[in-house]
Amino acid sequence: MDSLPLPVRDGVGPSCVSLPAGNWPTIADFLVERFAAIAPATWAARIAAGDVVDEHGVPVTPQRAYQPRLRVYYYRALETEPAIPFEEQVLFRDEHLLVVDKPHFLPVTPVGKYVQQSLLVRLRRKLGLDHLAPLHRIDRETAGIVLFSVQPADRAGYSALFAERAIHKHYEAIVHWDGRHALPSIRRSRLAPDSHFMRMAEVEGEPNAETRFTLLEARDGQARLGLSPVTGRRHQLRVHCAALGLAICNDAIYPVLRPEGADDFDRPLQLLAKAIAFRDPVTGAERSFTSARTLVLAPR
Repeated sequence: MDSLPLPVRDGVGPSCVSLPAGNWPTIADFLVERFAAIAPATWAARIAAGDVVDEHGVPVTPQRAYQPRLRVYYYRALETEPAIPFEEQVLFRDEHLLVVDKPHFLPVTPVGKYVQQSLLVRLRRKLGLDHLAPLHRIDRETAGIVLFSVQPADRAGYSALFAERAIHKHYEAIVHWDGRHALPSIRRSRLAPDSHFMRMAEVEGEPNAETRFTLLEARDGQARLGLSPVTGRRHQLRVHCAALGLAICNDAIYPVLRPEGADDFDRPLQLLAKAIAFRDPVTGAERSFTSARTLVLAPR
């Protein structure tokens, strides 16, 4: 974070684009073409304000010639942004680590139509921690535990916990349950991007994803499962549940991708990152955190 040519502003760090090979007359021409959803006048205003610079901190001017392989930094902002009417809860904070209980619908980092309404930006603004960085991700639709590194110097040690599978994560999910599907103790398969960019799929080949299953309770067409991912593939739990015929309730992606629409805040995805445990690589302390959120079967 310290090496970036623009500081964090209003909780938002600068975005970066690497200029590809090409013959655009100016850097501004490239930005207008590359980001067609952003009005040319918006880029002009950003450039005039000094909010677009190269990797060395030199401002991009309207006339500056295009230079392939140069990295350009800028602040991403949205004129309008949907409000997420749910609050995160800080469970733990020291000088190295921040542990947060995330609500459903809130993305961990800025993405798509969400910038200020992301967990990272909210926390940076509320806590004044410009160097805060997430150590892992959970889906926007998923609630529960998320870990953040407070100090850049500590980040590699915490990140290694995930790379070395030295961290234990436990999820819960409410799934559709007809009593006819046998629940395996372990699901192993190979996951790869599906034909639609939003989805992952099980494919032939050496398994690269593993999930452990436990049946916690079941009644009236639903079950609450305990899910322990050994690996951390994108959408792993959602894909594995759907592949077993046990789709997670209110899942808009698996097994069938529904058309995108406004969030239905009354129907959150029934998936919760319930608990996490590990030995802190900085302090050596044994850490264990549990979400205060709960998933319950539909009332009788």
